[in-house]
Amino acid sequence: MSVFSIMLRALLSAVVALAPLAARAADPYPTKPVRIVVGFPPSGISDNLARVMAKVLSEQTGQQFYIDNRPGAGTTIAAAVVAGAAPDGYTLFMQDLTSHAISASLYKTLPYDPVKDFTPITLVASTPIVMVLNPKLGMKSVQDLVAQAKLKPGELNYGSSGIGSILHLAGEMFKQRAGIDIVHVPYKGATGAAAAMIGGQVAMTFTTMPTAVPMIAGNQVTPVAVTTKSRAVVLPNVPTMEEAGIADYEIVLFNGILAPRGLPPDIAARLRTEILKALESPEVKAFYKNVSADVVTSTSQELATQMTNDVAKYAKAVQAANIKPE
Repeated sequence: MSVFSIMLRALLSAVVALAPLAARAADPYPTKPVRIVVGFPPSGISDNLARVMAKVLSEQTGQQFYIDNRPGAGTTIAAAVVAGAAPDGYTLFMQDLTSHAISASLYKTLPYDPVKDFTPITLVASTPIVMVLNPKLGMKSVQDLVAQAKLKPGELNYGSSGIGSILHLAGEMFKQRAGIDIVHVPYKGATGAAAAMIGGQVAMTFTTMPTAVPMIAGNQVTPVAVTTKSRAVVLPNVPTMEEAGIADYEIVLFNGILAPRGLPPDIAARLRTEILKALESPEVKAFYKNVSADVVTSTSQELATQMTNDVAKYAKAVQAANIKPE
């Protein structure tokens, strides 16, 4: 057998051996259902935004994108699930401030690194939070509440979606800025806190737009302020916290999509392309508008920077409020 024949056979053998790898590399993503983990119960803002996006992504790709709700422990349960998943693009995380800013300061140890254990894909939304009061109390404004709280320190209370949640932090930052003493009562999710307020168990709560808007429309609550610098489109008559007399107060709820660390760049790029396309769809845009959410996108590096900056920003608030985990 000639040297040429030997070399040809070796080359053909190599091609045959590499063929399965080439086929796998060429497989389109996704080829099976994709899980989006959410660290809250159904019906909250993160859950609702994730669901409408999952629906459109399913239609775009021909594969099911579905929601896996893993509430508890300040969203660290959900974050740990994603951090420990295979970096193959089939487990994603609907990230928010709680899991990647507040919890980093709230817990002495976490089962994941908030930045290093994830592959950022893109920001997807920013939404305001609204402060609502029980209408039976007869208070019509933030200043009414502040006056009552100063008259009777420690007698008023407020509900939140759980210790260490963004709604808890919103309440603690309000207490700090207003110089008042009101008692925190944690519930499981924003809807639980809102139901408790309507039922008279708490005087007020900070809540997200999907929870607040139907209650406001039904005159079940009195909206008195939003936490953003500008008024919410769906609540144009509700002042910002600064307009209501609380200086240096702003909380914007950002959501982004993360994958486990080590996600291949080609899958990350495909995911970002599909997500950006979904965010431009009429269905997603209409839903965002209804809940006063803004479409906010980013590069992977910009999202990583956002998470790093938020850790530093909210660490001060957590420490000042002396918030301890459950």
